[in-house]
Amino acid sequence: MYGTSERLLRLLSLLQARREWPGADLATRLEVDVRTIRRDVERLRSLGYPVHATPGVAGGYRLGAGAALPPLLLDDDEAVAVAVGLRTAASGTVSGIEETSVRALAKLEQVLPARLRPRVGALHAATLSLPGAGPMVDAEVLTAIATACRDHERLRFGYGNRDGVSTDRSVEPLRLVHTGRRWYLVAFDLDRADWRTFRVDRIAAVPVTGFRFTPREPPAEDLAAYVSGRISSAPYPYRLVLRVAAPAGLLARRIPPTTGTVEEIDEHSSRVRTGANTLDTVPYHLAQWGYDFVVEEAPPGLVERLREVAERFARAVG
Repeated sequence: MYGTSERLLRLLSLLQARREWPGADLATRLEVDVRTIRRDVERLRSLGYPVHATPGVAGGYRLGAGAALPPLLLDDDEAVAVAVGLRTAASGTVSGIEETSVRALAKLEQVLPARLRPRVGALHAATLSLPGAGPMVDAEVLTAIATACRDHERLRFGYGNRDGVSTDRSVEPLRLVHTGRRWYLVAFDLDRADWRTFRVDRIAAVPVTGFRFTPREPPAEDLAAYVSGRISSAPYPYRLVLRVAAPAGLLARRIPPTTGTVEEIDEHSSRVRTGANTLDTVPYHLAQWGYDFVVEEAPPGLVERLREVAERFARAVG
């Protein structure tokens, strides 16, 4: 059992962690009855925290937006993660948050316990960030999408394809996926009645939210692998499938998930699905793998290009 003060802090932490909590769930987490939860909520309200209650079977408690942010309750690992994340935000792929990150970091470091400062300082001193190579994404757009994913709210936005043609899309957002270079939204496209993967930097403006929806069954259990499969070859005009004489685990460490997907055939061979913007670069890219391969599926002209390059190299060594 928690003491009253400790229980209030725990209750506030739970309300910050999730949008809405049934009273019974809070009571179970805090090992008290529902009446105690009601009294503790009243205590939080008397301290200035806007805790809203929804009556009924499906009702519960929700921490509302107030005039100022309530104090965040972070454990040691969470505090270090936030500090390091703020320090590296300026070199990421989200635009417009550099100055804001510096201000937030200054406030955090003022209240950071002395025991944690060496950990944060060591991580910062030992880490260098290269400028991001991917397109920048507006922080407001990213936040709006993330909120809609969390709250299960439909989104409407204008979306431009690789040719610059824009269409209006209405979707049920599921999850944001970051590849290190780009942000992607996995969502159910209502007009096309199918799952789609959208590049967030191609969304024209801050999406408009709509009605709440009941989440559908995800298109895959592993969404990261699902997005990897959708973006590794789909954006390329030339796609190919190769049977490679190398174990899948070994190839997966050498082929980034954004450029190809690796499937295990047996313990000695794998199938790789990838793509390219031009056929001229494919032979030299494949040569870097250092493994024998067989072309199973290829666009017209690739086999001839591979043969031409192989003959040129053969002539070069006599």
